[in-house]
Amino acid sequence: MLNNPLTKYIGIDYGKKRTGISISDYDKIISFPLETVETINLLNYLKDLIKKEKIEKIIIGKPLKLNSKIHALENEIVDFIELINRTFPNISIHRVDERFTSKISNKILNQLETKKKIRMDKSIIDKISASLILESYLIKTAK
Repeated sequence: MLNNPLTKYIGIDYGKKRTGISISDYDKIISFPLETVETINLLNYLKDLIKKEKIEKIIIGKPLKLNSKIHALENEIVDFIELINRTFPNISIHRVDERFTSKISNKILNQLETKKKIRMDKSIIDKISASLILESYLIKTAK
């Protein structure tokens, strides 16, 4: 199935307090960190973003523990997915294992930035993690 060249995908690294958001290019090849929003404002943020960017798919991280058991946050994510499905019935939602995204995000940030204040900014880690979630999906579906 060919992708619609006029739409984009977004990636979500859902968190209790903050949620990282990433976005794809129109070719669905590259993921870009976009924003970190307070989770309480996430639905309103997505309403604006989906309208503005013509989003076709939402890719949400699935928080698994190292032993492959589901993290406690999963219940909140499932509730949020149900809300997204009711609010945006035409957008498909996919899940991606997010086990190592925060650790990889930290390593990326440490390599890119020398200022400790920037490296410790959790909002940057959240949106990089969202980008890794989306990138993982894009790589998997490109095959």
